[in-house]
Amino acid sequence: MHPFAKALLVAFPAGALASLASVPLPWIIGPMIGCMVANLLGAGLACPQAARHAGQWAVGVSLGLFFTPAVVASLVRYAPWIAATIVWAMLFSVAFAWVLMRWAGADRQTAFFAGVAGGASEMAIQGERHGARVDQVAACHALRIMLVVITLPLAFRLLGLGGTDPYDAGVQTFDLAGATAIGALALAAAVLLHRLGLPNAWILGPLAVAFALTASGQSWSAWPPSVVIGGQTLLGASFGVRFTPDFFSRAPRFLSVAAIATLAGIVACAVAGSALGWLAGVPVATMVLATAPGGIAEMTLTAKSLRLGVPVVTVFQVSRMVAMVFLAEPLFRLFGRLGSDPPGERRSPGGPDSC
Repeated sequence: MHPFAKALLVAFPAGALASLASVPLPWIIGPMIGCMVANLLGAGLACPQAARHAGQWAVGVSLGLFFTPAVVASLVRYAPWIAATIVWAMLFSVAFAWVLMRWAGADRQTAFFAGVAGGASEMAIQGERHGARVDQVAACHALRIMLVVITLPLAFRLLGLGGTDPYDAGVQTFDLAGATAIGALALAAAVLLHRLGLPNAWILGPLAVAFALTASGQSWSAWPPSVVIGGQTLLGASFGVRFTPDFFSRAPRFLSVAAIATLAGIVACAVAGSALGWLAGVPVATMVLATAPGGIAEMTLTAKSLRLGVPVVTVFQVSRMVAMVFLAEPLFRLFGRLGSDPPGERRSPGGPDSC
């Protein structure tokens, strides 16, 4: 059986079980954990990049439909706080990178691009250009997103932090012709941004199309829930299959430090988000998600699942991701002044602690 077919056979039942068990964000967490466990046991699951792109396309459209004219007008007042979260993301990234360099023995390039809270693929590409260990950069980002996606929704559910800042999508009625037109335009936008080399094209392109239509008062169609569930399942599976049987054994020290730093970072971001939420007059739970070091799709879907201000979380997460992609290069030069590589710690790609 094809590895992707096996992944789907694991992902959809795992998502359904998570949904029945009332797990928050079930169609991401269920497939992600199910595929991860199966792969760690040697199932040989795989998820092609096209499947992840399809998931991002489906989720991007669903998020853009929340931006009604009234919501867009209300978001303008958050500009100073968005700038504050970008500054926080820079500080968080530098601190995370310093920890990897100091305690994981990573070289400066690898530590920095593994620690930046930006898009995983974009950081891997920029890191490779500077001589970073791309495998460790990618592994660190995958581990960080997995831990954020699992811990935050569960913590919010246990603490009862949901429904305090609800937003509804602007269009509530489904129309097949309208939904098809939105989907086609979203796909075209994703392909265009991808060919232009822009970051996270497969979620930002569809999001931009749905945003433009909804913000201008257009009411073509609601987005089918089944499409959103399918997209979330593909995203969850695409993360889960990254954890192969030798994932944790290839660089145990690096990944252990990264895991501990991520958990500490989640707490630090929650504290910073709470403070910003109090200052900005935004529900604290919403701002914690807005400042969380996860991915755009994962954090905004968490907000949607818990009814916590999807537009606010989306705007903050997109702004942070785009800013960090473009600020990574100058920030790396600044980080280089903090110190040199730990003596004797730089490992060759074939070394015993390779990832």
